[in-house]
Amino acid sequence: MVAPGILLVDKPGGLTSHDVVARTRKAFGTRKIGHAGTLDPMATGLLVLGIEGATRLLTYVVGADKTYVATIRLGQATGTDDAEGEITRAADAADVDAVAGEQIRAGIAALTGEISQVPSAVSAIKVDGRRAYDLVRAGEQVELKARVVTVSRFDVMDERRGDGLIDLDVVVDCSSGTYIRALARDLGDALGIGGHLTALRRTRIGPFEVAGAVDIDSLAEAETLTPAAAASTIMQPLEVSADDARDLRHGKRLGDQAVRLEGALAAAIDPEGGLVGIVQKRGGDLKSVMNMPEAR
Repeated sequence: MVAPGILLVDKPGGLTSHDVVARTRKAFGTRKIGHAGTLDPMATGLLVLGIEGATRLLTYVVGADKTYVATIRLGQATGTDDAEGEITRAADAADVDAVAGEQIRAGIAALTGEISQVPSAVSAIKVDGRRAYDLVRAGEQVELKARVVTVSRFDVMDERRGDGLIDLDVVVDCSSGTYIRALARDLGDALGIGGHLTALRRTRIGPFEVAGAVDIDSLAEAETLTPAAAASTIMQPLEVSADDARDLRHGKRLGDQAVRLEGALAAAIDPEGGLVGIVQKRGGDLKSVMNMPEAR
């Protein structure tokens, strides 16, 4: 039987997130594998996968903040806001050359903090039950609603100019649901010369770093994080007795133990080091909001 766990994978360019899941299913010999957020085929970097019962932990990863490194090309706009789309607008070289560094910094500052962002039309957001990218590919006009996201860091690491273009290498820390392609598009629009993304790599999801991920060719030998280790990385670990573990698994509350929680949630760990489940405060008590399947 396949042991439950969390697997960190460094997705290469050219593969879909579904491709990575399919390869992982084959490598681990199970179909019960899920992921905590996709990456575009063009993008590389961190995918967090849940295997067997550990898929239950993914709900606590999906909404985590993320870090990306990316390259924004100013001077051209595309239909997909990235390099995979057709160029829909190319600014005059003179107009691009006239854009000063101070203007770029001001444009980035306006896209930092809590902002209202319209996601890229070619996205996985559902419109009337269908993915936006499917509607776009079918030739339909898609208008997505703006959403509030938080960009806590938007730093330029390098700037290159030439051939009537400006390439910016950037690092972005942002809330879940932020589209880096949309940041590229909106920066280009604000500068009046258009912009799109030419490279994107996700380096972090919550506490998980791509430095700890395996590459796609090493799945067969990959080691997973145990549910207890993964949950303790995401939130406060909370040791419980064998009796308390049994009570939590049976849906009972732990009376007068809410004071043990530092935050909203904790990972209840039994005396053998196994993850019982996720607990939260209910008045002065602790109650399980997610139980892990018991090992058989």
